[in-house]
Amino acid sequence: MNVLVLGSGGREHAIIKAVSKSSKCKTLCVIPGNPGMSSLAKCVDIDPLNNDLIKEFCAKQKIDLIIPGSEVYLENGIHDAFLNTNVLVFGPTKKAAMIESSKEYAKDLMKKYNIPTSKYEVFDDYQKALDYVNNVGAPIVLKYDGLAGGKGVVVCMELEEAHNTLKDMLKKKIYGSAKVVIEEYLEGPEFSLMAFVHHDKIITMPIAQDHKRLLDGDLGPNTGGMGIYSSVPIIPDSIIKESINNIMKKTIEAMISEDNSFTGFLYGGLMLTTDGPKVIEFNARFGDPETEVILPKLESDILDIIYNLLNGKKITPSWNDDYYMGVVMASKGYPNAYKKGYVIEGLDSIKEYVYHMGTKLEDNLIKTNGVRVLLVLGKGKSLEEAREHAYSNVKKITCENLIYRNDIGHKALKG
Repeated sequence: MNVLVLGSGGREHAIIKAVSKSSKCKTLCVIPGNPGMSSLAKCVDIDPLNNDLIKEFCAKQKIDLIIPGSEVYLENGIHDAFLNTNVLVFGPTKKAAMIESSKEYAKDLMKKYNIPTSKYEVFDDYQKALDYVNNVGAPIVLKYDGLAGGKGVVVCMELEEAHNTLKDMLKKKIYGSAKVVIEEYLEGPEFSLMAFVHHDKIITMPIAQDHKRLLDGDLGPNTGGMGIYSSVPIIPDSIIKESINNIMKKTIEAMISEDNSFTGFLYGGLMLTTDGPKVIEFNARFGDPETEVILPKLESDILDIIYNLLNGKKITPSWNDDYYMGVVMASKGYPNAYKKGYVIEGLDSIKEYVYHMGTKLEDNLIKTNGVRVLLVLGKGKSLEEAREHAYSNVKKITCENLIYRNDIGHKALKG
């Protein structure tokens, strides 16, 4: 198969690494890619949001399969652009991608089909939203009803923070003109459960646990993720099974009932509450940084899984028992204003254990080119061993403008 991956981050780097090992892969291209991928795939410098240019490229290169990385390509209709063609797209249609692109759609779907999630209300009027928040009180969760690059969710522990967030979302419209979903605050350990999905068929993956807060001790603002590990010993197998049956399977069945069948990677961001697992959010694609620690566990051929799933054939993938931990190195200032163009050194010594999230090649040097810049991986037969390996690799990298958390996985190790 000739395969095209869309994207330029750590998630796509991990996807490309997995696809490059496939016996089914004839040629592998990525639009636009990054320096970390260049030894594994042909990086093509065209606009990944220009579906017409992508269609021309696919025709010339005889592409058989497209794997979109980011949600922006799904929202932009990459699947829809290739309907009624010979090119397969392993990602949902724009309509089905609403499970991520519209928080209101996702919450309404869960409510209608009794999929466990938090209580919520939706507002487009600032004063009504403010009155509701004042009545409910803090802590409370505010979510922008649209794509916001991982920045549209704010867990407000104080009313003042909720007031300021409402002003940003509904008055200043810093993310756009969409509504705001206001949810009850839930407590418990979070975990990510992802699956390969096609219509009513689902193949789940090992779970992972992300660290959303910027600073050690789970302090500071929410981010797109500052560190991740898999497997997750603090989540029992019984809870994973319940999550698969009562959340993931029910969700794809609900979407079929709504004439909105899903194909691609379905991501469930879940929380284990005192009432059992509940949905925090759904994504319509591989999670980032989850992909970087889950795909290294895959022993089976990823293209076999996708091909057989799309063609109605049964497949049971195998996963190794190793633990993987990823530490995100981000630009100073993240998740707000930041500078780029800083030289990164030491990457060659850990090439096998680093994913490029936001880098560029300039003057034959690897430089920072994004908010989250690298994910540094560690592997071990235990979580502690994986953690030690990850942080020993982090210490081999030097860059004056990169920051990272020092406590990824610390709570799990403490029990």
